[in-house]
Amino acid sequence: MVPEIETPGHVQAALAAYPELGVRHRSVDVWTRWGINQNVLNAEESTVTFFTNVLDEVLDLFPSTFIGVGGDECPRDQWIADGHTQERMRELNLRDEADLQTWFTRRLDDHLTKAGRRLFGWDEILEGDLAPGATVASWRGMTGAVAAARRGHDVVACPDDQVYLNYRQSESPDEPIPVSIPLTLQDAYAFEPVPPELTPDEAKHILGGQACIWTVIADSPRTVDYLAFPRLCAVAEALWGPAERDFAEFSARLEHHLTRLDAIGVEYRTADGPKPWQRRPGIPGRPASRQQRDAYFAGLVKNIQT
Repeated sequence: MVPEIETPGHVQAALAAYPELGVRHRSVDVWTRWGINQNVLNAEESTVTFFTNVLDEVLDLFPSTFIGVGGDECPRDQWIADGHTQERMRELNLRDEADLQTWFTRRLDDHLTKAGRRLFGWDEILEGDLAPGATVASWRGMTGAVAAARRGHDVVACPDDQVYLNYRQSESPDEPIPVSIPLTLQDAYAFEPVPPELTPDEAKHILGGQACIWTVIADSPRTVDYLAFPRLCAVAEALWGPAERDFAEFSARLEHHLTRLDAIGVEYRTADGPKPWQRRPGIPGRPASRQQRDAYFAGLVKNIQT
């Protein structure tokens, strides 16, 4: 098991308990919505110490080599607008807010490295320098996987456009709480964790792949079943099965496996689409076309250092 302590964004739960960790030092409520929260950590030395202390407690609980520190979806607006943060950046001789996030991540990275562990973070951490042992989860497509491997960092490939199982499964308006682009069973089966443009030596840095499912849009365990299966079966075969794959042959075997899922009560999505109780009429979600997704993510990954 790999634990993750999110920094420096996605931290409103921490700020609700410890307002002094935030840029504004204000009391806030625990975040109860999905999406990107604007509240982030400040860059005080005391805040870094707080999180290295938290990580020490995590190290006592988890023997895993890899320790997650997040790094994803951290808005920098509060840092830009805050005079004290700007003064702190000048003290640290940092050029901009991206450098500030890199500085924060590197402090945690150094702490974990000294403890004999390895930092694990989302591909936003590639926007700055990393310790040699840092490992990257490439989620915004495969740009991060290519960049990290070429820089000599190990990678777990988890591209959203191939293995984010909370994404909708078809263009049908009956898909429950539709999110982003359609990812079909065949799309999941086609997942290739090793980017073809890597050299053999670079490809050795791809440790494997990971499917992700963010249950913030799943309103019950039954909905998680619907989102995960049978696409998770396809991902498993893509990662652990033979290099040569045949979707038609897999589909025939899957029919037998679905009877096993039936027997244990897994409410998977059938090839015909959602059953009446799996639909969520009237909940629009956040669907997007592949063109919209590609344009949006191109902007997100432009600062990754190659």
